[in-house]
Amino acid sequence: MKKLLALGLILVLVMGVLSGCAGGQKDPNKRALLVVSFGTSYTDTREVTIEATEKALAEAYPDYDVRRAFTAQTIIDIMEERDGIEVDNPTEAFEKLKKEGYSEVIVQSLHIMNGAEYDDLVEVAKEYEEAFDKMVMGAPMLTHVEDYHTVVEALKPQIGELKENEAVVFMGHGTHHEANAVYAAMEYVFKDSGMDNVFVGTVEGYPMIDSVLRRLEENEIEKVTLMPFMIVAGDHAENDMGGDEDESWKTVLKKEGYVVDVYMHGLGEAPGIQQLYIDHAKAAMDFDPTADH
Repeated sequence: MKKLLALGLILVLVMGVLSGCAGGQKDPNKRALLVVSFGTSYTDTREVTIEATEKALAEAYPDYDVRRAFTAQTIIDIMEERDGIEVDNPTEAFEKLKKEGYSEVIVQSLHIMNGAEYDDLVEVAKEYEEAFDKMVMGAPMLTHVEDYHTVVEALKPQIGELKENEAVVFMGHGTHHEANAVYAAMEYVFKDSGMDNVFVGTVEGYPMIDSVLRRLEENEIEKVTLMPFMIVAGDHAENDMGGDEDESWKTVLKKEGYVVDVYMHGLGEAPGIQQLYIDHAKAAMDFDPTADH
């Protein structure tokens, strides 16, 4: 159990040695890396975030067949109807891997946290625990304590050097799940790393924009650069963060007298974030479910 905890919520779902399954004979040489994200219907950001991360994973682990799944069925439906692009949801992806006789499946989540979306993914994966000889879940972005420090280092290039009156404000999605605490923890780690003028807020959780405004005023900030704290720069980034609507963060900040810039790039574009997912996948691949934990 100690080794499992050391990996940081890497969940082993199955460790059987089954010669066959309902979907057909398993091939011990067939290994899949299923990359699961919330998804986005915004093509431009998808190509440079999700697809770029999938490509990086494929290059890092050429012995694994990389497959994709989205957890957002609404986005899957939009892409199919609008673009003719078919993307599996997790259930469909697991069914295909089972029928195609895969023996090992590493499920690498591109989610930010161990939140509701990740919990749902784990529950779906459990339904297929007898379909493969080995299935291991790779940890989301912010799982281990060291992940927060890795994220800070990965984002330093885009943050750059800030003057005393300048700040970066990251917009996260936010969640009703207890994992929402990662946003406050992330801001604390920025400050602990000497980056006092980096703030993190959320659209649908805590802290929200009113809390961010108070911290900007307390720090006598005059210029703000908005950045998405999301893997993709999709709907929330385009509209809630950088849009021209009255309630967008850009508009709210401008009305408060701040000079505002917008950095419209998802976290998935940052090489350091891609490497973090590569490392989490490696930890899952190296985990031995038959060992004494």
